[in-house]
Amino acid sequence: MEEAADAGEGEDGNENSMDYRRSIMKENAEGVELLVAFGTDDGAHLNEDHVGMAKYFHVYSLNGTKEEFVEQRENSKFKGDESMKHGDPQKARATATALDKIDVIVGKRFGPNLLRLRKNLVCVVVRVKRIDEALRIIQDHIEPILEEYNKGEDRKHLVLNTREAVSIERD
Repeated sequence: MEEAADAGEGEDGNENSMDYRRSIMKENAEGVELLVAFGTDDGAHLNEDHVGMAKYFHVYSLNGTKEEFVEQRENSKFKGDESMKHGDPQKARATATALDKIDVIVGKRFGPNLLRLRKNLVCVVVRVKRIDEALRIIQDHIEPILEEYNKGEDRKHLVLNTREAVSIERD
């Protein structure tokens, strides 16, 4: 996970630096752009398995109340080596590579690698089936997501059950 943790982190405060992005996010949630990835097998629904097992990640840019589809990223290692167990660090690295420069990952389920992924991402569990529904929930809860993002490696994952409820899971 060391390699993935260093991706995009400049030391000089450039715009790809994680510290730079965090300082911008602290300033104003309305003007913050977040890149949010949703694990999917068909482009419309969240995948049923652990998010890291999705065939694709649909990436959206969220800025205030605006949303824009950015790209579909293939999770080329989604099947992985069948000899690897859930929670294998190599699986976490493969998922982290596919999620380069992503701020938030959203899925219905996370496996044991959640502990590794949340060092670099805000991991959000939602209880809906469709990406468009999950997108609304993320927008409705942008403040707690930003708050968790700003915690850095000490962040916890969020569980968003409905548009009104949010809980932060503890270890």
